[in-house]
Amino acid sequence: MRKYQNNPLNCAVVRTVNYIGGKWKPIILIRLLTGNVRFGKLTVQIPDISRKILTQQLKELEEDGLIIRNEYKEKPPRVEYELSERGKTLIPVLKAMYDWGVAIEDPETRGTWDPVIPEKKEV
Repeated sequence: MRKYQNNPLNCAVVRTVNYIGGKWKPIILIRLLTGNVRFGKLTVQIPDISRKILTQQLKELEEDGLIIRNEYKEKPPRVEYELSERGKTLIPVLKAMYDWGVAIEDPETRGTWDPVIPEKKEV
């Protein structure tokens, strides 16, 4: 069962964190910015997340209306995920999080806003 942060003052920031907070949800949402992504591709793009946790996080994002799960009746079965219209409203939030992360980062290692392919740094 999902745990929500107590929000007695009905704070909008706490409400937002309840939807997209945690270690994996922002990363999953960023991976879906470019369109439909299959479950297997997400496991490759986010190698540190277990399949169980990925499934749980995707289910929660779907229940919250932030992503859409498309299941295709094929052999073998295929499942793709994409941002819903509600989920697309998070793009400016994710961009703001990126910008803030860049602002506190060491200038020599700064990247660019590319949600799928991180900038390659020359050594």
